[in-house]
Amino acid sequence: MSMSKHVLSLVAGACLASGLFLSPALAAGDDSPSTPVCKKGEVYDQKTKKCVKQQGSNLTDENKADYAYALAKAERYAEALEVLDTVKDQETAEVLNYRGYATRKLGKTDEGIGYYLKSVDKDPNYAKVREYLGEAYVVKGQIDLARAQLDTIKSICGTDCEEYKDLAEVIADPSKI
Repeated sequence: MSMSKHVLSLVAGACLASGLFLSPALAAGDDSPSTPVCKKGEVYDQKTKKCVKQQGSNLTDENKADYAYALAKAERYAEALEVLDTVKDQETAEVLNYRGYATRKLGKTDEGIGYYLKSVDKDPNYAKVREYLGEAYVVKGQIDLARAQLDTIKSICGTDCEEYKDLAEVIADPSKI
């Protein structure tokens, strides 16, 4: 997480310097993606550290997935899904998780859960997807299933990891979603 914090501080500095502060993307602390958010039709190229046109870019799937997550954390869910549609390998745990997150945030909780479950099948030890799956269960009022995800997260990374703390907080107070 220290790399994430370092990159986040660089992003915050860049946003302040440019006069654009993306509070929804940055306010979440460690949970925020480390990728800046560009204007619609552009994606952030991690290699060049610049926003580039989405069409015709030679970005990696990982770069596109990370950018889609940054868009989703900035509450630009539909755009996040559009970027995810350009990823060649649609079946990675991360792509499925990010698609589930953006879909759930668009109000399609059951569809989001479907993506989360596919992500879990790909990587059962991916704590972030388990956190988001637990949040989806809280949205549906299925606290027992959310607690099961919390227990699984505990076995993956303990009680001090961000995913455990975040899901425990949401279970205790569902208004925090």
